[in-house]
Amino acid sequence: MGRRALKKLDPDVDLSRHYRTEEQLDRPFDPRTLFSCDAPLEVEIGSGKGLFLCAESARSPQHNFLGIEVSHKFARFAAARSAKHQRPNVMIIDGDAQPLMAETPDACLAAVHVYFPDPWWKKRHRKRRVMNEPMLRHIERTLVPGGLLHFWTDVEEYYRTTLALIAATIQLEGPSKVEETPAQHDLDYRTHFERRMRRSDLPVYRARYQK
Repeated sequence: MGRRALKKLDPDVDLSRHYRTEEQLDRPFDPRTLFSCDAPLEVEIGSGKGLFLCAESARSPQHNFLGIEVSHKFARFAAARSAKHQRPNVMIIDGDAQPLMAETPDACLAAVHVYFPDPWWKKRHRKRRVMNEPMLRHIERTLVPGGLLHFWTDVEEYYRTTLALIAATIQLEGPSKVEETPAQHDLDYRTHFERRMRRSDLPVYRARYQK
């Protein structure tokens, strides 16, 4: 399933507190400096339309949430969603997660979320998958003790090969079982993609690891 067309952004929405491009970031990069208060920091790699960030930041206002989205239009859309719903603890970076995670300091993230990443179906393109060996090592390095990695996909092959790669590459504990909970309303899903899959009665493969 491809992504649906985005609605046009409201030109009156101020993105300045919720959006940065890679070029606007201070170097050396430390994601904690993007927020006005010191709080546990969770990162979503591939934030899409920003549904998870907007919902989870409301459920956990004591945490900060950073989304990294390589698609310019989706990054701006996610930032606009956060601005519209007044989420002061959400920031979106318009950029590539691989180099940004490589720069992120050790032991500074409470959780990393990776939901429905591009599976890069063709075998010759699979080296482009975000869940690769360097990324996994950066996730392990940047998590605090007790920090969590959440990985969900609708592609069983991607799920199984990623879990095998995690077991061979890093020392996180897991995977632990993640139960599918009933949705109470239309936005009670982690991402728009999860909502589409579950409404179509298609499987979602979930894994959670802890450092």
